Amino acid sequence: MAAIRPYRPQDAEAIAALTLAAIRETGLRAYSPVQVAAWSARCSVQRLLDGAARGDVILVAADEADRPLAYTVLEESGHLDMLYCRPDHTGRGFAAALLAAAEAAARMRGVTRLFAEASELARPVFARAGYVLLQRRDFTIDHPEGPVAIHNYAMEKALV
Repeated sequence: MAAIRPYRPQDAEAIAALTLAAIRETGLRAYSPVQVAAWSARCSVQRLLDGAARGDVILVAADEADRPLAYTVLEESGHLDMLYCRPDHTGRGFAAALLAAAEAAARMRGVTRLFAEASELARPVFARAGYVLLQRRDFTIDHPEGPVAIHNYAMEKALV
């Protein structure tokens, strides 16, 4: 199993690459090529850097060589903003370990509720971690070729 550790600035490039790979490869298991293209076009390493500067808790699952394999971002509000895993490492428990670590970090900060917008693929992972489905969220993503309809799921977990 990989070690769960805090984000380091030198992780940014690897995390950006694994995020795009996860969207572009793993995303195709549940979303159309057009949806995946629109989703991946929104991906920006700057969002991660801005979160780190704000003090978001960014947790990384790293391999023996300390390379990022998966990560999640916990915002001060209890929002889990991202949960991505390298496509060649999915199904190995990294997401579950990251969710458990994020929950522990949230509890230490006095957060009483975690919430996320889970993709079609992440929804079962969140459910197994005790998150409750609130609703399906249908929306559009602006794309150069026109708006693209896509969906995810609002989910939450009370920390009591």
